[in-house]
Amino acid sequence: MNRSMTKVNSLILQTPALHPHITPYVLHCARQSAFLHTRVSTRYHVPQMFPIHSSAGRFIDIYSSMLSLILGPNLNACDDNWEEIQSKRTILAENEVEANKLVNNYRFGFRKWKSHVTERPFEDRSEVVKELYSELNVIKPHSGHLITCGNVAYVFLFGWWVSLAYFLVSILMFITVTGVPYGKLCWKLSCYFLWPFGKSVHEVLSEFILLPSPTEVPVRRDHRFSTYVWLLLGYPPLVLIHSLACFFSWILIFTIPVSKMNARTLAVILLLPPEDVSVSSQRKHQGYETRALLCCYHATNWYYYKYTVDGINVFAVNLLPLVIVAILIGYIDRDNKYASSDVKFAIAIGSIIPLSYYIGMGIASISAQSNFAVGAVVNATFGSITELTFYITALLRGHQAANPCLQEIVKAALTGTLLGCILFIPGICMIIGGLRHSEQRFNSRSTGVSSALLFISVGGVFAPTLFSKAYGNLVCDACTNSTGGNISCNTFCIFLPSHLLCVFVIRPLVYTVSALLPVAYFIGLIFTLKTHSHIYNIHVGEGQVTGHDGPVVHWSRWRSLVILIMATVLMSACADLATEHIQPILNQPNISQYFIGVTVLAMVPEIPEIVNGIQFALQNNISLSLEVGSCIAVQVCMLQIPILVLFNAFCDVGFVLLFSDLHLWASIFSVIVVNYIFMDGKSDYFQGTALVVVYFILLALYYFAPSPSGC
Repeated sequence: MNRSMTKVNSLILQTPALHPHITPYVLHCARQSAFLHTRVSTRYHVPQMFPIHSSAGRFIDIYSSMLSLILGPNLNACDDNWEEIQSKRTILAENEVEANKLVNNYRFGFRKWKSHVTERPFEDRSEVVKELYSELNVIKPHSGHLITCGNVAYVFLFGWWVSLAYFLVSILMFITVTGVPYGKLCWKLSCYFLWPFGKSVHEVLSEFILLPSPTEVPVRRDHRFSTYVWLLLGYPPLVLIHSLACFFSWILIFTIPVSKMNARTLAVILLLPPEDVSVSSQRKHQGYETRALLCCYHATNWYYYKYTVDGINVFAVNLLPLVIVAILIGYIDRDNKYASSDVKFAIAIGSIIPLSYYIGMGIASISAQSNFAVGAVVNATFGSITELTFYITALLRGHQAANPCLQEIVKAALTGTLLGCILFIPGICMIIGGLRHSEQRFNSRSTGVSSALLFISVGGVFAPTLFSKAYGNLVCDACTNSTGGNISCNTFCIFLPSHLLCVFVIRPLVYTVSALLPVAYFIGLIFTLKTHSHIYNIHVGEGQVTGHDGPVVHWSRWRSLVILIMATVLMSACADLATEHIQPILNQPNISQYFIGVTVLAMVPEIPEIVNGIQFALQNNISLSLEVGSCIAVQVCMLQIPILVLFNAFCDVGFVLLFSDLHLWASIFSVIVVNYIFMDGKSDYFQGTALVVVYFILLALYYFAPSPSGC
């Protein structure tokens, strides 16, 4: 024993940088043994509940091996208790609003949101992020190479035609004679925009300005005349050229520096007197002081995927025009003269992605700035608005057109959302997080609550289907239509006359299930948020909250509410267009309608949730990644489906809670698989791969499955 202790101490002393991360584990395990309690606790003065850092995770196995020599059989109990210690978190927040948002992320039933809802101080950002938001009017020391792949790509994508436009405008200005000064400027800028890297545009500080105010000294008459010629002949075509360059470079995202360069040229440089603009790398010009207007070293930056506009990621901002395009071509081009139904459907479905992102940001902003009750109401009201809007619109349109296929598509979309949130979202998060962090741990107790609710959800939702499978062979003659096919209520034609069948069997059963599922959901809320909130044990650490002047939120409560309402209205319009033009997609002979429902219609609205889950996993917060999918899956079964049943009770659209065999067994199998994976409280890329493979196997089943009968 003394020899083992000497070896442990020597190895620990050789890694002093790891003491703050490793020693809590050593201390905790040592306290399981009375023999080591005094020696370790006096040697390393570390609090017992200090959370372990992820960077030291790969050294845990080494120390576990050493402790096994000392603790022996007590080590297993130590590992079990250590998992409980890891689940206790201290949130590091920048201000009170962000702290509230982070706490809401861990609350059961609240939508998980990764992006910040407040403006982060620019001086606290990393150098990489500062570079993204920096203006192009600062000359910086640059020691790298200017001939890069991105800069060369700029010449082929933008540089040659922008330079050509300046060359043609310079010729036009020379022809007018009075515009010769502007012609010279355009010639200089033509050379500049062909290869702007390493060069700079300066303003020579002089007494001339473009359009002086009446209180200032009048400029020369010839200068004013040349300015009018420039504004009428030279400036308009360059506005068009720079606008196109701004648009395309912004859409490509990674070339946003090019967009900034063109926008600054259009708004500043081209409105200055030509004699005040110098294209060079010098700070002085003819004895005058100058100030830099434009200086660019790189046309691309791969970190622009982090760029945000008013708190919204640039990808969502760029997709927002799809909403306008979808509405315009959808409601104006009724005869499909300019766009086919396939194109309209694709645009309408794509427009759901940015609207879902804006709805998520609005929910997170209101919840973070309000108390718990308001946040819970907002999450319950708008949390499932994206999916419910599409489902209700599809049911209404299917009922109006007497098209039963849309009802089956809604059921397929419900099942596809369930499968994707159970298998794909946690699976892809495990893969990406496991590739960076090797092995990740999560709170198995909180995950166990979600798993139990998943079992209850699937059992309740598919109870009518199981009932029909048990007694579906008994069919009454009166429950058939004129063609001999069975109608939806025929499987319950057991002991009752046909005219009383749907009233006394199917409806009471469905209503009973739809009433019990929300009750189970609210009991889960009370359990995790009130009586057993210690399962999460989330609190804000002392001294971590900053910003005494008050945080600057991107969206206020009222602004968030207005955006939520507008996004919901636009979502309804896009969902209406998608269901209107979905029929040509469903008529494809080689693709099952089930497959379209469980893939496109189910997973497109969940893309923001997938992105959030991946970001959580990359930050070694796999618990939230798993809760993202579980939360949506539970809400689908315990809230969305009961709401659809309630809607059908008031507006009979023919929605019957009976699913096909494929939906039934795929959902049950998925819940069993995911609960088996979550048993040990650990995750890695192999377990994630297993979940994703199972998901794609089920998609293959749906792809080759025949379409619903009658469709």
